[in-house]
Amino acid sequence: MDETVTPETASRLRRGDSGPARGVLDAPLDADEFARLTGKILASVSQVIDGKPHAVRSALIALLAEGHLLIEDVPGVGKTMLARALAATIDADVRRIQFTPDLLPGDITGVSVFNPVQRHFEFTPGAVFAHIVIADEINRSSPKTQSSLLEAMEERQVTVDGRTHVLPSPFLVVATQNPFEMEGTYALPEAQRDRFLMRISMGYPDAAAEALMLRQRDAVNPLDGLTPVASAREVTAMIAWARGVHLAPALEEYVVALAQATRSHPDIRLGASPRATLQLVRAAKVRAALDARSYVIPDDITELLSPVFAHRLIPNRSAAGGRAGAAVVVEALERIAASVRVPLASRP
Repeated sequence: MDETVTPETASRLRRGDSGPARGVLDAPLDADEFARLTGKILASVSQVIDGKPHAVRSALIALLAEGHLLIEDVPGVGKTMLARALAATIDADVRRIQFTPDLLPGDITGVSVFNPVQRHFEFTPGAVFAHIVIADEINRSSPKTQSSLLEAMEERQVTVDGRTHVLPSPFLVVATQNPFEMEGTYALPEAQRDRFLMRISMGYPDAAAEALMLRQRDAVNPLDGLTPVASAREVTAMIAWARGVHLAPALEEYVVALAQATRSHPDIRLGASPRATLQLVRAAKVRAALDARSYVIPDDITELLSPVFAHRLIPNRSAAGGRAGAAVVVEALERIAASVRVPLASRP
């Protein structure tokens, strides 16, 4: 995986060409091939992330739902390791950006540089021109730098000096942040958080997984043993397959009812956006596909409700009562899920 983006590389990425393909698809993807590829990706990442199948699965859902993933947890639990492990399983271009206070927007999007020989400005792509971008400790950069990702995450393009440059496909931003060490950091604004499909936490490993880590990783980096198991073209085909999963009209109404309930809940000041509704549907379709189903069931929606909605919602201060805002939001979502009528979806 080449982490250097040249103008030639950027041009190739915009064409959706990941270089010499190891998995060129000569026929449309079918259910068996989808299961085979996703199974290999999950198994490969799980070799590095011990005892965290939910986090690994969430990362794959974000990739295949064409969303972005925010991993928020304490230091040392494997946030960056998860992002790098997922990147290592895809035969595609990967860039890691360490967000710091002196990071500039041009370092991310790219800049126009004057060519004295040709006597014109040439665009030099920034670090965002890759299939998978790891934004490490994203809240340590200034709001101006954070905002440089807004267009890229939503429209999959960047505009520099009035010219638009298309980003590669597939495109995934995996951002990490520490929720406790807040000194010298800049909280992500609502517009930035709303562009993340899901927010997850890694959590501490159990005793057995931590003991296994001590035995296996004392002298060997587990990332060194990972090899790509899918190409960028295969990932694009898996995304298209997941989009074809059936969502019954009754479940469409159910998703809308859940979103509208967050906007009228007395404990919530800012409810879920229409973007959140759309992304919940996309994530539910991928979850169904990972379970070898061609249709969505209510459990696909309710299981993803908190990961997709919670980081977008802002609680009322009066509802907190000394509690953390995150706890208020989670409790509100649980009450919403219990109160909104679940439709009886029939198999198509």
